[in-house]
Amino acid sequence: MTKKKLIAGNWKMNGSLAANEALVKALVAGVGTPACAIAVCVPAPYLAQVQTLVAGSPIELGAQDVSARAQGAFTGEQSAAMLKEFGVHYAIVGHSERRQYHGETDEVVAAKTAAALANGITPIVCVGETLAQREAGQTEEIVKRQLAAVIHVNGHCISEIVVAYEPVWAIGTGKTATPEQAQAVHAVLRAQLHHAASDHAAGIRILYGGSMNAANAAELLAQADIDGGLIGGASLKAPDFLQIIAAAS
Repeated sequence: MTKKKLIAGNWKMNGSLAANEALVKALVAGVGTPACAIAVCVPAPYLAQVQTLVAGSPIELGAQDVSARAQGAFTGEQSAAMLKEFGVHYAIVGHSERRQYHGETDEVVAAKTAAALANGITPIVCVGETLAQREAGQTEEIVKRQLAAVIHVNGHCISEIVVAYEPVWAIGTGKTATPEQAQAVHAVLRAQLHHAASDHAAGIRILYGGSMNAANAAELLAQADIDGGLIGGASLKAPDFLQIIAAAS
């Protein structure tokens, strides 16, 4: 059984009740019976709305973050148990924007991963290097360090995570890693996962998350170790997102 590719949309801080309804209805109408898994990771206030809109469709619901804590005096946070109540299947963890703007460390990302897993939510664990790090030849070192922290805390159930490689220099910049550049990093991550979860490493999905769009998706998805995409801007346009889903199918 070959694993299905996963196409996950990350809406980031975009959307409105009206826009969400139009977008999700168009996705549900156009998706047919896809050969890949699909998720939309939406802002927290819209989880209830989108849960209703995707009900009965192949599209699964995702959150953009999750607290490492179970409950308590953590104003502004959402626990994994709360997300679970809204039918959340995936949660993005350690996105570069969370690391950059909210100071999330590798340790915090590992703890959030654990919280998601403990509640039956699949974490989409993001790793990636900045332009300065890539130019300094540190790409492999950075992504391995970021993933190692997650493996260290979650080793026993690491086969249940999704990894997303998102080169920070290729997010929202219009720059994309070449398929060869992306594949090279995905191969490094696969080898690291193989070391941690030998029998299951081949089944762990590694998504590419750096400006994948309708034009470049097919070429990226054809690479041996690219198992899907974490899609930013293109996930807000139904025709583009559907085209990426078709490329993954």
